Amino acid sequence: MTRASARHILVSSEEQCLALKEEIQNGRDFAEVAKEHSSCPSSRQGGDLGSFGPGQMVPEFDKVVFNDEVGQVHGPVKTQFGYHLLEITERT
Repeated sequence: MTRASARHILVSSEEQCLALKEEIQNGRDFAEVAKEHSSCPSSRQGGDLGSFGPGQMVPEFDKVVFNDEVGQVHGPVKTQFGYHLLEITERT
């Protein structure tokens, strides 16, 4: 069964999500940005969501995490919770 590990940043607006993505692409550490800006409890762990399989997260996450490039920051991804930046750290 396919599994992935990822971390994310959850914010309330697409604009903020895009601004944070730019900061990360310009060299800012993903985990530090997550700790400072993410409204998800995972922010305390730098946005780390751990390891999970298909169907364990919302469908919008699955689409990105199980199809897009590992090691890249993806998003904004809109869900019922807000706007996310996703970084796939591993997929097996």
